[in-house]
Amino acid sequence: MRIITGEYRGRRLESPAGYDVRPTSDKVKEAVFNIIMNEVWDATCVDLFAGTGNLGLEALSRGARKCYFGDNSRESINLIKNNVKMCRAEDKSVIIAGDYSKILGRINEKVDIFFLDPPYKDGLYENCLEIIDSLDLLSEEGIIVAEHGVRDYVPETVGSLEIIKERKYGKIMVTIYAKKSEVHTEEEEANE
Repeated sequence: MRIITGEYRGRRLESPAGYDVRPTSDKVKEAVFNIIMNEVWDATCVDLFAGTGNLGLEALSRGARKCYFGDNSRESINLIKNNVKMCRAEDKSVIIAGDYSKILGRINEKVDIFFLDPPYKDGLYENCLEIIDSLDLLSEEGIIVAEHGVRDYVPETVGSLEIIKERKYGKIMVTIYAKKSEVHTEEEEANE
């Protein structure tokens, strides 16, 4: 597992010993960043269920301004700290230990990119999206990148959020959410 491009390019990230942490593969990570490349520069990001910090560090390497890393596992928090230090990204990183709802509750600014990669089959996507929407954390032009198994359920819409893009990579799906467009929202209100 390595940083693909940017300021930290080629740096190998510390990986977990067991299978409790499932890092995003370099192939899927590269595909994700090809899709969102125009969104990353100067962005504020959140790598929720960060594991190793792989996605957030890739975003920082590509010019993101700041990244919040959050995870519930003590082992993962240690991996994230080591990887952030190895990339010398401490000044752009905020590491928060705890449950995802606690982590989201501690973010007090608008976020441009959320990376959601919870344990597959745990059904956490909808709840994460509901909390992000209810706390109004996503910036107007922001996106939420959800990585999940192809058979995992993710909702079409949650509150003011809707799917704008989906891509399949073998057994992995990447689903991108954004705020509903004003035109779309006005049409829905007219139909009620």
